[in-house]
Amino acid sequence: MKKIIVLCGMMLLCTWAGIAQKFALIDTEYILKNIPAYEMTNEQLSQISKQWQNEVEALQQEAQNMYKAYQSDLVFLSAEMKTKREEAIVKKEQEAQELKRTYFGPEGELQKKRESLVKPIQDEIYTAVKEISEANNYQLVIDRASAMSIIFASPKIDISNEVLRKLGYSK
Repeated sequence: MKKIIVLCGMMLLCTWAGIAQKFALIDTEYILKNIPAYEMTNEQLSQISKQWQNEVEALQQEAQNMYKAYQSDLVFLSAEMKTKREEAIVKKEQEAQELKRTYFGPEGELQKKRESLVKPIQDEIYTAVKEISEANNYQLVIDRASAMSIIFASPKIDISNEVLRKLGYSK
């Protein structure tokens, strides 16, 4: 009998503790779209990306032109000249691939540039969310943009506009 009473008491206590927790929801995509500095950063990254892509394409085009010239001169070349031209073509293609990897790879310049430009904005958002959470005693704040398993969430717990106000972008 004592075990049943203790078990019921523990269940009641756990239920009560679960009810006392407060949750909130944010949508970082929505927040970022409403921050002009983020839009300017994206535009800047897009321009840099296009410039670097043009450099890579120029090298690839140069390798392609070298190959076409090699194909047209093939009958007139000695074995030694063929080998030299083939090596030059392969070297140019490798150079283009290396440049592409340097600019656009996982550890590339574009990723580093994106990190350096976007990280301060993300840090501001994190600080605002943290301050709002501490002020309102939220135990957990979930990001709707990254939590794909959220099927439904009440708009009442979405604090995205409050975060924007805290950052100085009234909504």
